[in-house]
Amino acid sequence: MAASSATCFVCTGCNRLPNCVHWGLNNTIAHGAYESIALYQFQREKASGAVLSLLKGHKGKVHCVKWLNRGHSSTNRKQELISGAADNNVIVWRGSDNEFLIQNCLQGHTGPVTAIDGIYVPSKGGTLPELPRTLVASASVDSSVRIWERREGSDEFTLKQTNAFGNGFALDVAFGLLHGTDVPVLAIGGDDTKVHIYILQGDEFIRVQSLKGHEDWIRGLEFAVDNSGDLLLASCAQDCFIRLWRITKDSNDVDSNDIKLKGNRFAVKQEDSEEHYVVTLESLLAGHEQWIYAIHWQNAYDTENGGHHQPMSLLSASMDKTMIIWELDAETGIWVDKVRVGEVGGNTLGLYGCQFSPDGSTILAHGFQGAFHVWSTNTKGNSRWEPAVTVSGHFQSVQDIAWDPEGSFFLSVSTDQTTRLYAPWRRDGQATTWHEIARPQVHGYDMQCLAMIGRFKFVSGADEKVLRVFESPVNFLENFQRISNEVIRSDTLKEARDQLPEGASVPALGLSNKAVFQGDSGLAPSDREIIHPSDQYTDIYFEPVKLTVPPTEEHLLQNTLWPETQKLYGHGFEIFSVAAHPRGTLIASSCKASKAEHATIILWDTASWLQVGELSSHALTVTQLAFSHSGKHLLAVSRDRTWSLFEEGVDRTDSGPLYMKVANTDKKSAIHGRIIWGCSWSHDDVYFATASRDKKVITWGRTPANQSDTSPLGDYGACSTPLDVGAPATAVDFAPVRCNDGRYILAIGLESGDILVYTWNPDAPQDWTKCTLKLLGHTATVRRLKWRPLGKRGDCEEEKSDSSIDLLSCSTDCSVFLQTITLSDI
Repeated sequence: MAASSATCFVCTGCNRLPNCVHWGLNNTIAHGAYESIALYQFQREKASGAVLSLLKGHKGKVHCVKWLNRGHSSTNRKQELISGAADNNVIVWRGSDNEFLIQNCLQGHTGPVTAIDGIYVPSKGGTLPELPRTLVASASVDSSVRIWERREGSDEFTLKQTNAFGNGFALDVAFGLLHGTDVPVLAIGGDDTKVHIYILQGDEFIRVQSLKGHEDWIRGLEFAVDNSGDLLLASCAQDCFIRLWRITKDSNDVDSNDIKLKGNRFAVKQEDSEEHYVVTLESLLAGHEQWIYAIHWQNAYDTENGGHHQPMSLLSASMDKTMIIWELDAETGIWVDKVRVGEVGGNTLGLYGCQFSPDGSTILAHGFQGAFHVWSTNTKGNSRWEPAVTVSGHFQSVQDIAWDPEGSFFLSVSTDQTTRLYAPWRRDGQATTWHEIARPQVHGYDMQCLAMIGRFKFVSGADEKVLRVFESPVNFLENFQRISNEVIRSDTLKEARDQLPEGASVPALGLSNKAVFQGDSGLAPSDREIIHPSDQYTDIYFEPVKLTVPPTEEHLLQNTLWPETQKLYGHGFEIFSVAAHPRGTLIASSCKASKAEHATIILWDTASWLQVGELSSHALTVTQLAFSHSGKHLLAVSRDRTWSLFEEGVDRTDSGPLYMKVANTDKKSAIHGRIIWGCSWSHDDVYFATASRDKKVITWGRTPANQSDTSPLGDYGACSTPLDVGAPATAVDFAPVRCNDGRYILAIGLESGDILVYTWNPDAPQDWTKCTLKLLGHTATVRRLKWRPLGKRGDCEEEKSDSSIDLLSCSTDCSVFLQTITLSDI
């Protein structure tokens, strides 16, 4: 059975490592995204940019990526990308557009690969053939740099050389070509504070110089060729300085009375001749206040007369949260910091890497929060730089996701201690793209679960004993309307403006988002009455901003928090799962438990925010809770390999329990033999499904004729034969509609990261049919699956369609996917 699907939205953060991002001349940004490589096009046609595809091949976190550069004028559509990861391997990818396949896997390192570079070596005539001679250098924590070579016309790489550094480490590598020759130059910087220069002589790279000057670990190296043909090497280090080195031919005909810079000389043998070169310190750049992690030259371009022009412009990124563009003043010959951009405030560390766009009009950095910071200029002379819209995502495991009841936006929580809100950005005449438009919660504990109580209210749980309730401020509602073009009822807005705060801020050393009402924002500490000693410390204060485009990372960190309205105390251990009644009147929650007394489910009334009941049935942690769509039933699944079903009391006015247990499995009646990770109700509440680590998915429902009077299952039982999905099942969700032939649709997430879609015929228990969908899969465990409510569909397409449904998934690989499936093809 074939079905069509489309990937609507890929949300993932950038790995928080240096050397992990590279902006190619094809205008595609490659960056490490957990164990995958994301290909992000900053500005695709009629959109603001999006992650277009993920390259999967590594079995460990990706540490470094680099495009192999053929130059702007190349007509070869095939591109090559190299990457290194914690699996000790280097992979060479080849393809075009967004379709790339593994060409070579270079094995040999005994530790994670942390830095990489490659170069095409031109032929004797200075041209690049279809498959040119290629060199790749990789640095690893095994204290070695390995150099790999691919001969011209060949597809296979061979290990050419291994350079061992004893007890030291090489932190970055860079290739260049000596001017007017095909002789490669390799620069290696490490923890010995020296820049080592290697020249290829014969079949071996020989170290010809070790440049001294830096006083701490060298973090970044990059070559460029200036307009005179000299080779420029930029190096940056943890001593907060950048050094520019010039490699030029040594001229012997200079008058001995002329003043010459002291240089480091070396000789290069070529066939029957020998050339002498000298390395001199061109400049020392000082401007950063913390470690400098990365530098990047502005890309060279070909001139109209067929020449080559290298702009004398260098970009640097530092742990002081700033990027600086350094340019050479033509009149004085001095390098000056022409542009400085970056973050102000916040509780983040600095920047790990930086990149120029191919045309030099945009600069990009990535930092501690796994986010991109992008600035662009449209002014002549690049005098004014403005923050630009980009993509964002979690940088650690995404634990849970939830749609708002109308399907207009979704929330996600992660062990990166944030709750993020994503919504579509709709503009006239342009494609709809999804973006993070708010970060309602920035916490101090790893987040684990959440549930929507109403359209603009949610409850979340973290690795603490407290549930926290949040409600959207007025500023979010107004910005949400403008960005997503959503209509919020006028009476809802009026009530919000009268009663709700304008925003929220986090007090110094606090974990709770404090409401900020109109007129309160932006007060300096000296203008506030100091009642408590903590009042003397500056809060991260909210400033209301009118937004028509998705916010930048700096704005997300400071101005999009939601005020915390309630704390719910009652659990004895860390919160693990939470669910909300469809009408928003009740919350059910559970915590980690190793004894039955702690595995109880607590019910909370959302009107009084008091505990109104406890439900006991399990001996270990309740892993997921799910209310039926009518709210009449509450389903719980547990680590003890059983499930339990509770039914709402008939008369809610009595003092009896709100929910009574009507069915459960025990050791005799349980079909699952391992932990049950997920559960879901069908849209008509007739059946529910459970997914377990024993690789089985089972649907259950009322089967009164099949049970004995003593069975704990009561009127319930298995309605299907167990479906073996071939790998531990960690998530399951019923689609909100049925197939045209009446079959139910289930999405199943696996521990391997794959997402499967099956249809099931309730009239034939064994009738499971797997749909041959080409769904984008994750690279690690799928934590949760959620079909989008039927009210909103089709944001992936130019036209909205009632014949498609959207599936949202999250994973421990730090990613969230939104994919559309066409119903008519199922």
